[in-house]
Amino acid sequence: MQTSARDFLWFDDEFPDLARAHCLTFVRDVPPRELVRRLGGRVEPGVTGVHALVDAAYDRPSGAGRTVFGTTVLGEWTLLVEPNGWHGSDEALALPGSASTRWVSVYDNHDSNADGTFLWAEDTDVQLRFRFGDVSRCSGARADDLLGVVRDLGFEIAGEGDVPAGPAALALAAHLTGLRLTPAHLRDSVFVRGSAAGG
Repeated sequence: MQTSARDFLWFDDEFPDLARAHCLTFVRDVPPRELVRRLGGRVEPGVTGVHALVDAAYDRPSGAGRTVFGTTVLGEWTLLVEPNGWHGSDEALALPGSASTRWVSVYDNHDSNADGTFLWAEDTDVQLRFRFGDVSRCSGARADDLLGVVRDLGFEIAGEGDVPAGPAALALAAHLTGLRLTPAHLRDSVFVRGSAAGG
């Protein structure tokens, strides 16, 4: 799939409340309810569209101790959307969660862009991981193979302020999954809502 960071510049403009702090994870052939289970979560009433999901996440009373996320099916992939969440990028959850599947996760926090992370796991093994602030130090079983791809998709100019690292990470996710996320996916999908400890 030919894609670049510029194909995802819409994300911040169309979904600013989600974009400020989020984790998006793509998991192949794992149904939404099973993905909630793999995260140690519980299923809650569903919502339509990511705006309703963001509202549900931020409306949870302070100190509730749980984070809210949503899962929806996009072809052979289940998309996990975590407003102000991180479970998909936490290797303690992601590596066992990736058993018998491919797990591709993008965590981004606009308040601290250097803390943004990319994780690709395959059947419990890390294939690629890096922090947005230091792409040259990527690691994992496929890191050497993909460093050129990572740079070509936009990370080589992210530090210069031309293209933010978040859209470059979404382009890399599209490269690894064959699924190009669109505004309609986020705006119109019905999400199986879940919650998990860690709020």
